Formats: sequence, structure tokens, C-alpha cells
Amino acid sequence: MRDHESPNPTRPADLVLTGGRIHTFDARGRIARTIAVTDGRITHLGDDADPAPPIGPDTRVIPLHGGAVLPGINDSHLHGVWLGAMWPHLLMDRLSGGGQAGPPDAPAGAPDLRTSADRRAAILRTHDLLASLGVTSYTEPGLGPGEDAGETGCFGSAALTDYAALAAQGRLTARVTALLLFGELDGPGSADAFAAGLREFAPPADVPGWFRVAGVKIFADGIPPMRSAWVCEPYPDGSHGSLLIDGDSAGERRDRLAGMIHAAHAAGHQIGVHSTGDRTSAAVVAALRAALDGDPRPAARHYLIHGDLLHPNTLTEMAAAGIGLNTQPGIAVATRHMLHDTLSPDVLARMCPTREALDAGIEVCLSSDSPVLTPDWRRGVVAAVTRTGLDGTVCGPEQRLALREALRAYTTTPARQDGAECWKGSLEPGKAADLCVLAADPFDTEVTALPDIPITHTVVDGRVVYEKP
Repeated sequence: MRDHESPNPTRPADLVLTGGRIHTFDARGRIARTIAVTDGRITHLGDDADPAPPIGPDTRVIPLHGGAVLPGINDSHLHGVWLGAMWPHLLMDRLSGGGQAGPPDAPAGAPDLRTSADRRAAILRTHDLLASLGVTSYTEPGLGPGEDAGETGCFGSAALTDYAALAAQGRLTARVTALLLFGELDGPGSADAFAAGLREFAPPADVPGWFRVAGVKIFADGIPPMRSAWVCEPYPDGSHGSLLIDGDSAGERRDRLAGMIHAAHAAGHQIGVHSTGDRTSAAVVAALRAALDGDPRPAARHYLIHGDLLHPNTLTEMAAAGIGLNTQPGIAVATRHMLHDTLSPDVLARMCPTREALDAGIEVCLSSDSPVLTPDWRRGVVAAVTRTGLDGTVCGPEQRLALREALRAYTTTPARQDGAECWKGSLEPGKAADLCVLAADPFDTEVTALPDIPITHTVVDGRVVYEKP
């Protein structure tokens, strides 16, 4: 990112969008009618009665025709390399029998990315897709040496180098935050290997504003449908699942997990922990709180990933410690039918407790986990607001969010997760001109019709990277 001084407001703007609603998502919830951009920064927000921004012969003016502008969408948990290799095939489509249209040259079957050219092509395919969806930032949640021998080639440390190279060449159309992975994706983890990774692995240097390695990801347990989430209430077969960390007993595994968290925090990393079972999340939050108590770092921004099952006491502790939640209601509604014989009705009703988390004071990010779900954030918003699956069943109606809350969880709150709220995530003078432009205002539309509102333009750093044909 450039320095944070605002550009000269009297210089002619490079880009002006006018004639619609500009939802700034600033602290006041301001709605403007015109937004102007110069040198990649927002320089003007105005209403019809305000003076027009300075327009010169080279200024591009985009009439909104009653449409709307949102802050650029930040998908805070999206596997970019994997998505580019898989698209248009989504993991949830295999379960639901649905389909997703995509480019005719998209690969089918299991990905097999063995060269830098293959990985970079997948990344660029993802960026083309995300640009068409108004996504201007995302978090790549787990790349590193733990997957260097992986079967797909999507998650190894070489992908970090590919991202950094593409960013340095100016070829990315979305800003990327990455978490390091020192174990297997969705697999068992070794506390010793994790410690070695922290000591020995050197990620590529950041490319300011475009690519940054922020921290580490830890896989603490599995998932409820596979009965591999570590839970308090037993599964029907009497089992409770288990932590994925190596150890001869539940207590030893819990202690090793806590040691990994302490080591990562001490090394200055942000920590994202894949945690789905309520027993797992309680252990993770206790370890994160202990690490923060021993070394307070308000900007640590540690968070739980998924958090499918969370006890109210755990939510209270998360809020007190400033631990965030990054979750996907779309997964909850898509897998509900698989869990009737796995979780009790009471536990199932509280799956993915987004309403409770917000009410407890937790910063909640919504994300796609794509290619598990579609990267279309509009469908993610519908799932968060309605909690309704394709079959019409509702998963936890009391956990529904309001539309504005769901949109904030795709824009401003992920910017805080990135530690970047001072320069992105809302539309304010001096901040990055990352914009998602829609043909109609979401607040004037039934939420279930949101996916039908076309995205007309995507602007990143003041540059139009997508324009609807």
C-alpha cells in the first residue's frame, strides 16, 4: 500500500461513480450519491447537494443508474489456488447434486498442479472469477511446507512464492493475505513439525498492499459429518472425535495444541485455528487466552475458523479475549441433512451460532471456504440472513443475521481480521478505492433475490478490473 496521506482533493479525479447509493459502511453508516477516486484512493464522497468532484478530460465517469456501490468484498477464507484448479466443480455440489457453470477450459477431476506455471494459471483463473464477483481481497488459509508432498500441489510452500511473484509483477486483481501451514491440510499435525516450521521456514517477502503472510493456520480437529470433530456430547456410536494433534491421550494432545498456540503467538503470528467441535473450541480458546494473558498483543487478531459448535461460555470467553470467528453459514445449511443422525436436535439447532456470536461482542467474518462452497458472496449472504437450505429447511432460525450485518461481515470486519481497517474495508476519503458495484441496491431487494443482482463493475486500487459485458 502507498503511504496513507490523502491525494490532492482539487486534482481532477481518475474515476467518478455517480447516480446511485454509495454504502460507505463507515462508523456513521453514511450513504452518499457520488464517489471519486484519484491515484487509487477515495478523494470525494458527496450527496446531490454537495459540490461535484473535480472532473478533467481524462476522468472516467460511470453512471450508476440507481445501482449501488459497496466496499470491495473480502472473502476472508478462500483457497485461491485450489479454487482455480477445481472451478467450476465445488465440493458441496457433489453432496447436493447441484452444478455450477464455469469457463469451458476449466479443469475437471482432482487437481494436479506440479509446476509453477500450473499454479500461477490457477491463481489467475481465480482472480478472473473473483473480479467478476466484486471480490477485491481474500485470505488464502493454509499454504506451506506441511503440504509440500501433498497430492494436489495446491497447498505447498511453492504457492507462496508464486503469489509473491504475481503480486510483484502487478498481475493480481485482488489483495491476498496468507496463513502458513506446517501440517497436512485436514490431516493430523505434529507439534514437533510445527515448532520446526516456526523456526526454520522463511516465507517470501510481502508485496505491500497486494500479498502478505500474516500468520499460521492450525488444524485442531475434523468436521461433524465425519464424526471427527471433538465434541462434548457423544456421537450415536459413543465416540467423541479427537484433536488432530499427535499424542497418546486426549490430555497430551490438548497440551501439545496449547504449546503450538503459545509458540506461534510468541513468534508474532496471527493464528487461525480450524476448530469445529465444541470441546475443541473450548480448548483452543483457553490456549489463545492464556497466550494473550502472558503476552498481551491487542492487534493479534487471532480467530477460530468454522466454529460449527460453540458453547455459550466459549463465546463469552472469545469476546473477552478479542478472538474472532470466521464461519460459513452456507456449510451449516448445506450439511444439515447429513447431521440428523450425528448431532442431537439441541446441538444441531445451535450449529454455526452467528447471531449469538455477534450478540456476545465477537467480530464475525463470513466467508466461502471455496471451492467447498461457491465464491459468490451473494449466496453466502442469503445463507446468513435466511439460514435456509436448497431443500427449504431452516438451520437455526434464531441465528439469522440482518442484511447489513452480513454485508459488514464480508467487508469491514474482514479488513479488521487483516489488520488493515485503517486503509480498506469501508469507503472513506483516503482509503483504498476497492469497490463492488451492483446494478441495484441490495437494501431495496428481497434478500433471496440478491444473487440475481448483476455485479456491473469491480474496482481495485482505483482500477476497473471487471466490467459486465
